[in-house]
Amino acid sequence: MTQAATFIDPATGETYPLSEPVWRAPNGNPLMISDLPGIKRTEINSANRSVWRYAKSLPVQIKKPISLGEGCTPLISSEIDGLRFDFKLEWFSPTGSFKDRGVSVLMSFLKQQGICAVVEDSSGNAGASISAYGAVAGMDVTVLVPSSTQPAKVIQSRAYGAEVILVPGAREDTAAAAEKMAEKTFYASHNWHPMFLQGTKSLGYEIWEDLGFAVPDNIVIPASEGSNVLGCYFAFNELMRSREIDRLPRLFISQPENCAPLHHALQGTLQKRFLPTVAEGTAVKSPTRLRAIVDAVRETNGSSVAIYEDEIIDASKRLARAGIFTEPSSAHAWAGARKLVEGGQISRSDRTVVILTGTGLKAQSVYS
Repeated sequence: MTQAATFIDPATGETYPLSEPVWRAPNGNPLMISDLPGIKRTEINSANRSVWRYAKSLPVQIKKPISLGEGCTPLISSEIDGLRFDFKLEWFSPTGSFKDRGVSVLMSFLKQQGICAVVEDSSGNAGASISAYGAVAGMDVTVLVPSSTQPAKVIQSRAYGAEVILVPGAREDTAAAAEKMAEKTFYASHNWHPMFLQGTKSLGYEIWEDLGFAVPDNIVIPASEGSNVLGCYFAFNELMRSREIDRLPRLFISQPENCAPLHHALQGTLQKRFLPTVAEGTAVKSPTRLRAIVDAVRETNGSSVAIYEDEIIDASKRLARAGIFTEPSSAHAWAGARKLVEGGQISRSDRTVVILTGTGLKAQSVYS
């Protein structure tokens, strides 16, 4: 019999039942879900056009999923400036960003646990997603965002009925304020709760299915907290366990040079100072699961790259001229993939998937 899945603190090995409404370990460490066996292609519910087609890969059965049709986003092949990549267009999700994958699973899980009100902190996209799925679930949602957040993201969250609080200061100040509120309201943090990662792993399963049940050579991912990095890592490892694949894709991280803690950790260097960046959605100074992300990238023989501000803006506009309208927070992944090819870390002949996470409609000031 397969052992039941649990929450697990990777640092100590302590486990906790999934029935407990927790978002981190009692000692303050981030939790994960214990290793899962993965699924075979025959277990995909192909009649369901959402992340819930992979429901059998989850650690617990969700009886009433909260879904808006998230997932099943386009994977297109495009040649730009002489380089051909496969682009995964995650902004085709219901609220305009990849966050809907993780939020659908997270909010469904919390609703099943009987939680009726949540607080979340965000740079914008996750807050909008939590607000939307909270509205569907009939849950009260409070979202804290930095006061510098793009207005379109704030408006979107409020339109769904959430209470939005603008917090002065850096992104970390917003997180601290949310944790304080979590003393009274459950903290549905996409950065902390491990069930969010169980949703983002659908991205890896989906890429595998998109490619005719094949593994790409490389996946280039714009990262801050690295939920797509870990999601892809979990998915392809589970597919290895289920013997559907026999190798992992190489995972590469792209970050803005002004805020690149994951990149510096991977390169063994120290970022001396952090500066504001146009790629606000990928600007986190202290990622919650930094060590896990670094280990995942290294295990796949991947690496990282940092992109300067002018390169991010140029990449955003160049993609738009190719018909791909994405926000700067993900456009730098294409600039990163190009640098990786130019530096010889990725071959031109490789099958490389570039993840583009959010719509350019949420960052119109960059294009004006």
